[in-house]
Amino acid sequence: MRIGMALNYAGGFKETVAELADHEKAGLDIVFVAEAYTFDAVSQMGYIAARTERLQIASGILPIYSRTPALLAMTAAGLDYVSDGRFTLGLGASGPQVIEGFHGVPYTAPLARTREIIEICRKVWRRERLEYEGTHYTMPLKGGTGLGKPLKLINHPVRERIPIVVAAIGPKNVELTAEIAEGWEPIFFMPEKAADVWGASLAAGRARRAPELGELDVVAQAVLAIGDDVDDVLEFGRPMAALYIGGMGAKGKNFYNDLARRYGYEKEAERIQDLYLEGKKDEAAAHVPRELLEKMSLVGSEGHVRERLAAMREAGVTTINVAPFAATHAERVRLIEKVRDLAG
Repeated sequence: MRIGMALNYAGGFKETVAELADHEKAGLDIVFVAEAYTFDAVSQMGYIAARTERLQIASGILPIYSRTPALLAMTAAGLDYVSDGRFTLGLGASGPQVIEGFHGVPYTAPLARTREIIEICRKVWRRERLEYEGTHYTMPLKGGTGLGKPLKLINHPVRERIPIVVAAIGPKNVELTAEIAEGWEPIFFMPEKAADVWGASLAAGRARRAPELGELDVVAQAVLAIGDDVDDVLEFGRPMAALYIGGMGAKGKNFYNDLARRYGYEKEAERIQDLYLEGKKDEAAAHVPRELLEKMSLVGSEGHVRERLAAMREAGVTTINVAPFAATHAERVRLIEKVRDLAG
């Protein structure tokens, strides 16, 4: 099982990246860099590539609507080049609030667009002349000036198959991801309920999966704290869970709320959303089920964390993306070392 970590630079980006070298030595395999509506992830990943040696670097995620397919392909090839083949392209649809509110483009056909973008990226990386006629993307453009030409990437990429991880939680999105991507990144992963929620979608996608893609890399996320007195760490996950379940979308259009309902928390999900949309964020956080926080985390004694890692592995997780919770950098490094040992 690979050990990953999402980059959190609340204390300063350059300081956090400097500390990544210690995490790298401790056994960290991959770092994920988010992009929502803050600084772009690409410039940060380039900086990380220059400051690390072995660490894999992934976008977590680049929204598919924020760039053209060709630019996504060029960006991935460029990051793979400056990192000497250490880049993973993490893609996702994000949501209407961000895409229409911040980027000002329609949030339409996320599944079909994802498929077309991945097909286009792989054509670019193979240095084929870019001729593509899809429902949503056509190269060269028909109409316009009429001067468009089928071009191929000038540079020779380090790899013609850069790994692609897709963030997906809806049934059809997960099925598509299992079919065409190297990796799948769900959110709020509960190993005991994963098969009930996603099993059929994963099976359907894998049935059409090309052999050259290899096994699907399943990237789960988990807060990490190891000790006999760390249970209170779970409480720090309430605001984030409430934000997603309650505030990331409108009534009837919140993917994370839908997931909580599919996990069996129908009443709780409805209450969290009602409270959050009323501006009662603390009350919404208080209604996040304790079981949800426990099952999707690695918080507790060493033996408990070992058991949770085994449950994750049994549910198909191959990369565990941890958020080490400790007071100091040295303690966080020790957590990475410990979880590396426990994960084997």
